[in-house]
Amino acid sequence: MKKLMILGGARYALPVIEAAHKLGIYVITCDYLPDNIAHKYSDEYCNVSIIDKEKTLEAAKKLKIDGIMSFACDPGVITAAYVAEKMGLPNVGPYESVCILQNKGKFREFLKENNFTVPTAKSYKKIEDALNDIDKFNWPVIVKPTDSAGSKGVTRVDDKELLKESIEYALSYSHSSEFIIEDFIIQKGYSSDTDSFSIDGELRFVSFNSQRFDSNAKNPYTPAAYSWPSSMTGEHQAELKDEIQRLLKLLKMKTAVYNIETREGTDGKAYIMEVSPRGGGNRLSECLRYATGVDMITNMVKYSVGLPLDEIKQESYNGCWAEIILHSDEPGVFDELWISDEISDNVVERDLWIEKGTTVGGFEAANEAIGTLVLKFDSPDKVEDVLKNENKYVQVRLV
Repeated sequence: MKKLMILGGARYALPVIEAAHKLGIYVITCDYLPDNIAHKYSDEYCNVSIIDKEKTLEAAKKLKIDGIMSFACDPGVITAAYVAEKMGLPNVGPYESVCILQNKGKFREFLKENNFTVPTAKSYKKIEDALNDIDKFNWPVIVKPTDSAGSKGVTRVDDKELLKESIEYALSYSHSSEFIIEDFIIQKGYSSDTDSFSIDGELRFVSFNSQRFDSNAKNPYTPAAYSWPSSMTGEHQAELKDEIQRLLKLLKMKTAVYNIETREGTDGKAYIMEVSPRGGGNRLSECLRYATGVDMITNMVKYSVGLPLDEIKQESYNGCWAEIILHSDEPGVFDELWISDEISDNVVERDLWIEKGTTVGGFEAANEAIGTLVLKFDSPDKVEDVLKNENKYVQVRLV
């Protein structure tokens, strides 16, 4: 029986475990939090910090694993690449390339050096150095940790007097005590944050969507909803597909699912913002399986343990799809999820993770979501109506 080690035990590992079990694969979940939900569904739990590469490697050798992956779990991506490379297991790409993709500062430098369209950006270790460069950026700017995900520690800064405070906030979420400042790209329409797949470095499936935010949330840069197809122009989608392919070739990437963020700017340019060789959080690969039939999760599991892959090819969307990330704008005690009868027939999946009486936060980061709602509509206009007027159709009600 093949053994797969999955780094991270959060909820987003559950579809990976399910896919592995359907293939008859023995699953070991690994992190330092024994109460994480995924450990209840795996065959074995390994208590090791997934940011400790050497300890994870030691455990992987002892357990005699056949494959390792980190899905929708940013802290484990570098470690998974390291262990795979050291043990000669199937890998998403060279360890050094993965390190570039997983560090926002290194990634911006890579993009600049290779003539990709990129905003002015620089990473720092010292607050004083950043404050000395305050006039080198085109304001407003965005400040974020170089090594964090889920919108943790991210702030848009319009007032130079508030830069130091935003840097300190970013550093509070950084494992490496490093942050990045970059020009804030004012977007045209919606940005895109969705998953794609390569086989032997060749893009086989590419998707773009419309990512939406909740301006009333504690952190207005935490994704609150998505919709497919994207509102992005076909011209920019084609340009970005070519540039993503060029990027993967330069980095000698192999077979992987990628969470990719892109954006159209009001300056008329298309930007690659982030590329991470892992499935995205917020169940993006699952939504794409509904919308296109493409199963990136099962294929990533197969690749990780050396099994033959199913055919993956570009597929069109079988309708207009939306995913709402259920959350509360204010902290309090959860009472109920209300869904209007007007869209009840459009609900494909309702996944609520908490019970009545549970204390909820104010949606400062993605880990404060309380569930997801997947919907299918006949027209993009109806998607737009529901997501723009979400409170009319869906409400997270507090006591």
